[in-house]
Amino acid sequence: MRIVIVGGVAGGMSAATRLRRLQEDAEIIILEKGPYVSFANCGLPYFVSGEIVKRENLLVQTPDRLKARFNLDVRVNSEAVAIDGDQKEIHVRGEEGEYALTYDKLILSPGARPFVPNTPGLQEAKNVFTMRNVPDVDAVTKYIEEKNPKNAVVIGAGFIGLEMAEALKHKGLHVSVVEMAPHVLPPFDEEMAMFIQKELKKNGIDVYTGVAASGFLNEGNVVELQNGVKLESDLTIMSVGVLPENTLAQTAGIALGMRGGILVDESYETSVKDVYAVGDAIIVKNQILSEDTMIPLANPANRQGRQVADVISGYRRKNRGSIGTAIVRVFNLSGASVGLNERQLKMAGKTYKAVHVTANDHAGYFPGATSIYLKLLFNPEDGTIYGAQGVGEKGVDKRIDIIATAIKGHLMVEDLMELEFTYAPPFGSAKDPVNMLGYAATNIVEGFSDSIQWHELEKKREEGAFLLDVRDESEVRRAGAIRGFVNIPLNSLRERLSEIPKDQEVVVSCASAQRSYMAERLLKQKGYKAMNLSGAFNIYSMVKSEEII
Repeated sequence: MRIVIVGGVAGGMSAATRLRRLQEDAEIIILEKGPYVSFANCGLPYFVSGEIVKRENLLVQTPDRLKARFNLDVRVNSEAVAIDGDQKEIHVRGEEGEYALTYDKLILSPGARPFVPNTPGLQEAKNVFTMRNVPDVDAVTKYIEEKNPKNAVVIGAGFIGLEMAEALKHKGLHVSVVEMAPHVLPPFDEEMAMFIQKELKKNGIDVYTGVAASGFLNEGNVVELQNGVKLESDLTIMSVGVLPENTLAQTAGIALGMRGGILVDESYETSVKDVYAVGDAIIVKNQILSEDTMIPLANPANRQGRQVADVISGYRRKNRGSIGTAIVRVFNLSGASVGLNERQLKMAGKTYKAVHVTANDHAGYFPGATSIYLKLLFNPEDGTIYGAQGVGEKGVDKRIDIIATAIKGHLMVEDLMELEFTYAPPFGSAKDPVNMLGYAATNIVEGFSDSIQWHELEKKREEGAFLLDVRDESEVRRAGAIRGFVNIPLNSLRERLSEIPKDQEVVVSCASAQRSYMAERLLKQKGYKAMNLSGAFNIYSMVKSEEII
């Protein structure tokens, strides 16, 4: 059997090596348009920053090593230009000219290409780069060495954009980040993204949100924004998203779907028989909503490559979809997410609730503990977990990975209470932050607690709710208070209930929402209609600093 794979890196190389382990006698040919068939594209920003010192460390495998270990026929600088599905033939343009190649099975793993908007002046700009592959990083590092730029603009504040902003800052450049969405990290909800946004500013990054670049002037040395602001730029990185690399599939008549992604079935087969597709170019199912989506991430691509190899080898595997687990480091903070955010849930018409937990990454009494801020989104009727986000210095990856596993395993919020983790003071807490999320969410599902989000507080204020802050007086003096809140410390609450009107709703807040939950339970049992401000002062002050007095 001859199996031809178009494209290497995550999906294509995973398919090729798995195929060899299953089919020793198969002829496996890999066509790679560029010069590198297997490289760590997720590591590119860290090579720019200098954290990855050796360029060769980015090259995971070479054609010679792949030939020696796996007997793979790797053809770099070989572009697949056409597919004849009837004849089961693919046309290739290589260094020695064009030729036709027959196949029994064909796997497309073309990846994605950077989306570059048609912005006025962009074609004339001589200092604008993208960051997707090794030639891209070579171009950027060469430019930095030769031109010694002072000012950089990163357009797009997604994961790669923020990694590049940090990398360029580490290289000594003054960096500005421009994001069209209302906040950085658009996959995050606003209050969680604000932790990252403030970390950027703390480290000297200028952040412009809610605005796009409207033009490039002076051959790219000036970036003009929609609001009229003009940014000097010696180096600009375009990082506004990716599009599926679908040219080959489109010319072959393969069915495409949303945003031009390649449609595949549960076995990764396209609309053309014996032609399969994996990786960033394909449409997958959002496993939570069972709706079409595109999730261009390395982990799903690797899994898909392995699974399509199993399918071709006669083993039953099903493309179950993805949930979009991702993480980014921004200076001293990490931000991670999985599943759906509030915007997606609203668009899908889902009933949902959110809880926030502030906890330490390990036991607070052990030296070096740092705060983790977690948010869980779930169905308040049956406890289905929809998604989660986390921000902190350490331990965020562990907690979001746990919740990702819970979603994949169809666990409910009450199951999070039951999860057992390794515990010793240097590593965690007896009640892990994930357990705490389970406790808080289950309290809502079972009716022990009612909560409102930070963005719902203004409506409650307008409706005349009594706003109660149960932090200690020293905390209020030190950190400030949310406008309109009356401070009655939790330890004094029972003796001062007469100060709280019974004919009004009561919104309770503390630092993290733990003590305010205790106050909520006390008030409810005394006949008050009380509710907890989710995330409390920690979350609200992060988004609404102007409301802190």
